[in-house]
Amino acid sequence: MDALFARVVEQQGATPFGRVLDAGTGKHSLEFVCGLATTAWTAVTGDNGEVEYLQAQLGQNIRPQDRLIMGNWANPELLRGEVFDVVLADYLLGAVERVAPYFQEELLARLRPHVGHRLYLIGLEPLPLAAQSPGARALLDLHHLADVTRVLTGEPRYREYPQAWVEKALARTGFSVVDTMALPNVYRVAAVQRQVDANLARIATITDPALRSALQGWLATLADTARSAAQRDGGITLGQDYVITAALA
Repeated sequence: MDALFARVVEQQGATPFGRVLDAGTGKHSLEFVCGLATTAWTAVTGDNGEVEYLQAQLGQNIRPQDRLIMGNWANPELLRGEVFDVVLADYLLGAVERVAPYFQEELLARLRPHVGHRLYLIGLEPLPLAAQSPGARALLDLHHLADVTRVLTGEPRYREYPQAWVEKALARTGFSVVDTMALPNVYRVAAVQRQVDANLARIATITDPALRSALQGWLATLADTARSAAQRDGGITLGQDYVITAALA
């Protein structure tokens, strides 16, 4: 269990998880939810392909009382009237930009009626504008390249929000913050390679050969620098994640 999910378990303490809503599910969060002692869970994704993928990957862990559904939180009818003991929003604020742009504060208000006991919100602090070491600068540019290739290929970008903004937005939407924790992100070689592979896949779809070749060359240079630094130093520290525990005010 990673440290952010461990914090969720620690904050829940002896209180049963009961019915859980994984409000923006993926393999990582759903594996965590499946490992909890729940009475039932509902997991929501905005991608129908993700429903099929998760059913194939975790189908043996889906009980008759559990639900894996496709839905968009911008739809007011989604799970109308249902209340869950625990709502988990794992990197949902950033990901919702792909299906409901600029919906982040409305999303918090939209989730509020579904929270019976606790909301656990996990997010990524926006990356810094600059980095000091060559490895960190290369990794930061890999993230910048990811934004460029998303724009060029018509793929929606993620829009990450700072922890301080989220805490204020929670207060504005009727929550009280119970606990917060932030952890630095350490990118090891495998994590760097995932960034490289994702960029490669998008660059391969760019039709202009000169632009495609230039981006591939830039990517190769960044990848070599970042991978070497991650291997030499045991990882590159860049940015941080946070987990916020909130209750109804």
